[in-house]
Amino acid sequence: MAMAVVAVAMMAQQPVITFEKTDHDFGKINEADGKVTTIFTFKNEGMEPLVLSNVRASCGCTTPKWPHQPIEPGQTGEITVTYNPNGRPGRFTKTVTITSNATEPTTRVTIKGEVIPKPAKPVDNYPVKMGELSLKSRDVNFGKVNDHETKTFEIEYANQTDHEIKVEILPAKGQDKFLDAVVTLANVKANETGKIQIALTTENAGIYGPLEGSFLVVVNGKQDASDDFKIFVKAEVEEDFSKLTPEDHRNAPILDAAAVVNMGAIAAGKVGKRTVAITNVGADPLKIRRVLNNSSNLRADIKQKELKNGKSAQLKLEVPTEGLQPGSYSRQLTIITNDPAKPRFIITINWTVE
Repeated sequence: MAMAVVAVAMMAQQPVITFEKTDHDFGKINEADGKVTTIFTFKNEGMEPLVLSNVRASCGCTTPKWPHQPIEPGQTGEITVTYNPNGRPGRFTKTVTITSNATEPTTRVTIKGEVIPKPAKPVDNYPVKMGELSLKSRDVNFGKVNDHETKTFEIEYANQTDHEIKVEILPAKGQDKFLDAVVTLANVKANETGKIQIALTTENAGIYGPLEGSFLVVVNGKQDASDDFKIFVKAEVEEDFSKLTPEDHRNAPILDAAAVVNMGAIAAGKVGKRTVAITNVGADPLKIRRVLNNSSNLRADIKQKELKNGKSAQLKLEVPTEGLQPGSYSRQLTIITNDPAKPRFIITINWTVE
């Protein structure tokens, strides 16, 4: 009992920290207005000097300042808390942890509010730089496009200099048959904006599956062939089977081939070879549009591209093992055809290097 009385007496002599408020709501603040600050006032209601050993914020966006000298009994002190809203739109809640020699050694105060984002500057809307020209993007992805479709896409550009600049755009060699682009404003005055209007006509491309292209942007007559001055175009061209009648479907071509091909064991440094029959078991001719092969360890070639009913073509496969470590390998080919039931037929090729 005596020890308990002594402990209580000692606690009564310790510093006691009390706050006028432990949370502050800034409400809605504008990001553009910069930092905001509030003050948390506290008092030492104990019998001994109060010393704050550390005041730590929950993140780097919040900065506290506090007195480092002892706060005598009955005296007050202030903790100034500053919040930086730059780049932090939306609601926020942050805590500041106070460590001291008080009877309650750890206490916390909280700030909260909502940051209203600042209006975007013109420079923020055009992150791609091509010389003196600024663009919103350099990438055009048309996504899936039918084989008899024309699709358009626009990229906005701006002159953020203090003088006029000239803008031209040129398609890559050989792509002008299916890719076209024009600029809505060739001579762009300071602070003016224009658009590059890009059109893809798939019927003229004669390509099924992945299609890629590019344009060269010429600024003030200077032709820089590096990628820094190019706009890149992608699309996935698909055959449009939506207009086929029930009779068309009954007479449609049907691809028949092995879905898995085992090349077997191939000696290191040698080339494995195999042929795979691609057969049309449908009534109408089967047209082999394209063979997609993204592997450098596999070569695939097919000469005959149109097969009448019951006819077959030989898909020649070669696996050069030079540079391959011993072990098992698996690669895939995609055969694109006019078979409406399976226009993309995947063949998996397996082999082992010994």
